[in-house]
Amino acid sequence: MSRFAFATLYFVSLFLVGSVGYTLIEGWPWLDSLYMSVTTVSSVGYMEVRPLSSAGRTFTMVLIFLGVSGLGIWWALTTALIVELDLGGVLRRRRTMRAIEHMKGHFIICGAGRMGRVVIGEMLQAGQPFVVIEQDPTRIATVLDINQDAIIIEGDATREQTLEKAQAGRAGGLAACLAEDADNLLVCLTARDLNPGLPMVARAYNEESIGKLRRAGAEHVISPNQTGGIRMAFTLLRPHVVSFLDCVISDAGIELRLEQATIPKGSHLVGLTLAEAQIPQRTGLIVLGLRRAGTAGPLLYNPGPETHLEAGDVMIVMGGSDKVQQLRDYTEVEVEM
Repeated sequence: MSRFAFATLYFVSLFLVGSVGYTLIEGWPWLDSLYMSVTTVSSVGYMEVRPLSSAGRTFTMVLIFLGVSGLGIWWALTTALIVELDLGGVLRRRRTMRAIEHMKGHFIICGAGRMGRVVIGEMLQAGQPFVVIEQDPTRIATVLDINQDAIIIEGDATREQTLEKAQAGRAGGLAACLAEDADNLLVCLTARDLNPGLPMVARAYNEESIGKLRRAGAEHVISPNQTGGIRMAFTLLRPHVVSFLDCVISDAGIELRLEQATIPKGSHLVGLTLAEAQIPQRTGLIVLGLRRAGTAGPLLYNPGPETHLEAGDVMIVMGGSDKVQQLRDYTEVEVEM
């Protein structure tokens, strides 16, 4: 039983005991006895309903003592709860800021609405560090229900001070998932000023906002209506392809994943061809694509065996989740899970 439930039961019991006591001692009607009991226990201080006998006055003094004691306990519990809640919030904010101070290469998720929570779920599943920026207390509570250790900054993501708190200058990526296109645009512009090289993805409700968001620095812009329409048409036209992609993208019972792997400096893969690297033979992963280091050019799809590997190249591979770890162990490749 909670402390407040106990206090409530205590007062209800006093009212009942007082009512029964006045009825038995003084022979009063039930309503008069209840009224006298409530005014006595609550220490309101009204005059007696009817003249009291000596026994009635003794009973009243006991009732006053118990009522005042109960009120003192109730106020103490209320004060303790208020202090506890406020202190808990302060401690949580301090822990959040301490955790963020040491973060680097993390992801910033602006907005914890429906799309933002999906992004949060994927980050949790991938085990990637992230910071959520949200100003709606209800949405913050929802995120904490999903993961009580989630790092959340309560504030406006469009403000420079808020993004600075999230260490945008050291972040590895940002997702602008706010409800308004104008807000997402402002987030991208502000984040680009803090970190010109920050990879950003933004949501756009209106098609005319897509170009603006890209000019603001968002490398990728997701339009729910456009993306949803394309997927629906694709599902009708090529249902088996969509089913396969669903298996690759999600973890729904099939250990098949698409991952990107960056070849670091010093790896023994540098200078080798794909044929010489023998990645499929040694790890079981299929190399689907390759993007050259330091370029934003087109992806090389299905690179041939004669393709040379260089430091900083990003490989797109597909295979079982356990195979990705084998690739890391075999090639000393940085794999971005």
